[in-house]
Amino acid sequence: MKAASRALSLFALGLLMLGAAPARERVVLAGGCFWGMEAVFDSVKGVSGVVSGYSGGNAATAHYDIVSTGMTGHAESVEITYDPSRISFAQLLKVYFLIAHDPTELNRQGPDEGSQYRSTIFYTTPGQKAAAENYIRELGRTKTYSAPIVTQIVPLRAFYPAEAYHQHFIERHPDYPYVVYNDLPKLEQLHHRFPELLKPGISLIPKGNSPG
Repeated sequence: MKAASRALSLFALGLLMLGAAPARERVVLAGGCFWGMEAVFDSVKGVSGVVSGYSGGNAATAHYDIVSTGMTGHAESVEITYDPSRISFAQLLKVYFLIAHDPTELNRQGPDEGSQYRSTIFYTTPGQKAAAENYIRELGRTKTYSAPIVTQIVPLRAFYPAEAYHQHFIERHPDYPYVVYNDLPKLEQLHHRFPELLKPGISLIPKGNSPG
């Protein structure tokens, strides 16, 4: 009886711990080179993890050299894990559309051309899909951009992490010319326009997947 009672107590404790654990959601966003996307979202409060990778194609072609051909169906993407009690999906969309990339560029982003650099939201819940559609309509209504928004909204089928040398690239190579010209201005804009969305004490160059 004592053993059974102890097992029941441990089971109840486990349920309590599960209930106390904060909910986590994830979304995969594509919008050009994943180096800058990763650094931007790694700076945002409530985001506990950002991984650079590929989505839209299959596992066999989820390798940088192959994805770079633009013939795999993959887009360079970032998988974002976040706590919706600390950062809303609408706030993530604001960063995505207004800071992280230009949603009016079709199959390109800045100096990079090809379908692997397309603008795409790979949603994981119906709520994310509806929120993205509503946000795009609002951007159109307010004429935030003079050109049409070309962002695709599709369900996430699979996400494949990129090679290790791509992870936290900006943190390790802040002086790399491509980063200085294309990515650091995005981080500066994030700090200037949305300081309330930054992690406490975050520097201009984020230090990996720091807690939100």
